[in-house]
Amino acid sequence: MIEFHHVSKTYGPALRALDDITLEIRKGELVFLAGASGAGKSTLLKLIFRDQEPSAGQILIDGKNVTRLRSRGVAALRRRIGLVFQQFKLLADLTALENVALAAEVIGVAKKASRTKAYHLLRELGLHERYDAKPLTLSAGEQQRVAIARALINDPILILADEPTGNLDAETAHETMRLLLKARDHGATVVIATHDTAMVNRYGDRVISLRRGEIADDLRRAESSGAVA
Repeated sequence: MIEFHHVSKTYGPALRALDDITLEIRKGELVFLAGASGAGKSTLLKLIFRDQEPSAGQILIDGKNVTRLRSRGVAALRRRIGLVFQQFKLLADLTALENVALAAEVIGVAKKASRTKAYHLLRELGLHERYDAKPLTLSAGEQQRVAIARALINDPILILADEPTGNLDAETAHETMRLLLKARDHGATVVIATHDTAMVNRYGDRVISLRRGEIADDLRRAESSGAVA
């Protein structure tokens, strides 16, 4: 599903965010990227959906070299990916329901069907009473859940999440992970960047630990008995 072959990313002349990363993530895996701030987790995610390009190496998604995609190919790739990032990027003049439904409408799903599915997703995330609220009236945790619903509405084959539970209380974080696990069970590949060790220990079947831009460990639960380096 995802292949990195000797990938490096350098910013400017001296700052190397990723250094010679080689890894493979199989279809249907749920993988945590663990590590301290600045370890390279967010950069790795951005390279996958071509928000940035590597300084060296190759990245393949479903066998296609994403570094060679032109603008149309990049757009097609992103339509298959659900993104949950720390910058929620919700449209301020739309309601929570409209923000979520719009992601389906832009790829041709009928408005009624889009809004019905958006409502069900918001309800699963505990926001059914806030579906008509504008983003600026929502708390950070509520905005985070709207962004998660938006990422899931098109049943993406790949979900990339950067600290998806960072602004959530324990109960809502569990519901969020339940939805991500459900997406995994339906065949999606899920990659989650986090420094939440408790979340990793509870849900992580595979944990790739980054340290100063390099892979420090790549552990599966069967190997590590749930322990995370």
